[in-house]
Amino acid sequence: MLWINFLHFYQPASADNETVAEATEKSYNRIIRALVKNKKIRFTTNITGCLLERWDKLGYCSLIADIRRLVRAGRLELVGSSAHHHFLPLLPDAEVKRQIKLQAVILKKFFGPKLSPRGFFIPEAAYDRRIAKLIRGAGYRWIILDEISAHGKINGLDYSTKYIDRNSGLKICFRSRSISRSYVPRAIAGLLSSGREEAAVTASDAELYGLRHTDIRRSFERVLSEPGLRTLTVSEYLGSLKKTVAIRPVASSWESTEADLSNGLPYHLWHDPKNMIQAKLWELAQLAIRTVKRYPKDPDYGWARGHLDKGLSSCAFWWASAQDFRLFGPISWSPDEIERGASELIRSIRALDDLTTRATKIRAEKLYIAVKTMIWQKHWRYYWKR
Repeated sequence: MLWINFLHFYQPASADNETVAEATEKSYNRIIRALVKNKKIRFTTNITGCLLERWDKLGYCSLIADIRRLVRAGRLELVGSSAHHHFLPLLPDAEVKRQIKLQAVILKKFFGPKLSPRGFFIPEAAYDRRIAKLIRGAGYRWIILDEISAHGKINGLDYSTKYIDRNSGLKICFRSRSISRSYVPRAIAGLLSSGREEAAVTASDAELYGLRHTDIRRSFERVLSEPGLRTLTVSEYLGSLKKTVAIRPVASSWESTEADLSNGLPYHLWHDPKNMIQAKLWELAQLAIRTVKRYPKDPDYGWARGHLDKGLSSCAFWWASAQDFRLFGPISWSPDEIERGASELIRSIRALDDLTTRATKIRAEKLYIAVKTMIWQKHWRYYWKR
């Protein structure tokens, strides 16, 4: 059986050290140790630049070194992405290009100047034709998307076919949603025992492998040692496909439902017009983007830019969605995480030293106070003790 596995390593730049350490000890170290031990296994992964920098600060030098050796041996494929996990379709071109370039710079810093990834992971697999063209313009050759992005339906795809995006020319690797949303190693073990020959393409957050799911039977380690298992990186897999079909993917994410797309809400979890907290948060975000952009020569521009990078992470918007996925975790509601994102956005404006920002600062503070008030009123009224 052939398994193509894509893993997404990410922790927010604003996360506390304990959170990063827990995910690293329970999931990231486990995955890399398993790859080091099983020399026949080949995976593809996105490691966000902000996580690499945190690992460096927290002293995870041996982990980075192991990853470097796996990359050089061709057993772990790295891809480009947004360095701070921004939700790219909802941001202007300049912010998107900055994040793509910054991720490339950080990858080269840790894994060598010759590193030149062919693939790209859009955070949340959030497809948009404008973003796809920017990715292709940056030199990338393929992207990975959820199967719903192909035609707007969960109906299965031919995994012996190479799909090409008519909008950008990028090759597309589509993941199987049903397998990717399970505990993947256990699902792969089941497919192996059934004698399935069709390739299984999976893509999930790396935290699934330990942090979000306690694997008492060590299904992950056991399946990697199975003699009937064969793995390829995404680039190797795409290169092996002969049949080619050109399509126009629909705007969507790996969390989109058919109902979302029918209702014209492809990014429902991050931008729902009826979600007033998200609306105010995006208003503050857009104000921060415009303001920081206007003052590139401000003596404190670097501080402002750093806070903006953290504040535009997709996390705060996701945690404001209050959706119940019933998948290895609680409802997507966290007043602390939303407030953390809003705090970074307001700090980006506060940091600027120019006197002409006074009126903007006052406007931003009003927005920030409105967001905080809405967050905590909703929490105490609807989610506390429930």
